[in-house]
Amino acid sequence: MYVPAQFKETNSERVAALIENYPFAMLVTAPDGVPFVSHLPFMFAPSPTSKGKLLGHMARANPQWQHFAMCSEVLVVFQGPHAYVSPSWYSSPGVPTWNYAVAHVRGRTRLIEDEGELGALVEQLTQVHESRRSSPWEPDFAGDKRSKLLSKIVGFEIRITKIQGKFKLSQNRPLEDQQQVVKELGQSNNQTETAVAKLMSDSANASL
Repeated sequence: MYVPAQFKETNSERVAALIENYPFAMLVTAPDGVPFVSHLPFMFAPSPTSKGKLLGHMARANPQWQHFAMCSEVLVVFQGPHAYVSPSWYSSPGVPTWNYAVAHVRGRTRLIEDEGELGALVEQLTQVHESRRSSPWEPDFAGDKRSKLLSKIVGFEIRITKIQGKFKLSQNRPLEDQQQVVKELGQSNNQTETAVAKLMSDSANASL
């Protein structure tokens, strides 16, 4: 990924927050040099002794899990909030652009083939997302039903080897322009645009 110095996000906590807040990502493999992409939810598991790992699963009918044996590494792309920025908001000349935050994660894969480990992974993923709801759904799978459902998916973990964060948030513009972009996006009715404004404000506060 092309990352100019002013847009490189080196704060690991901010990058981890992006991954956790926007867990639906693109898994990219390239067996024989031909890119293949799946859109999947992931769970980030940090570690004090390594870069951590990503956990996920896909339909067994999806051929991508078979690529793992052919690829030394895979790429997962997390897309955070993004918004168009008009040059009319600037006090000095500029051009139209786009503000955004992304994280690229590379790593080595391991298939989760044990039924007990796979079941625990699915339950953990479910709990993470259901916990945000006022009336969480409780899975009720047991016996043959559980085995049948799990047989239709493939679980995997990605041991992370490299994480790149790119937060393009008008850092190349004067402070006055940055503040005006935050103001314009912050008063939008679009939740994605207000999320960019918040990210810009948080970035400014973090640098103080």
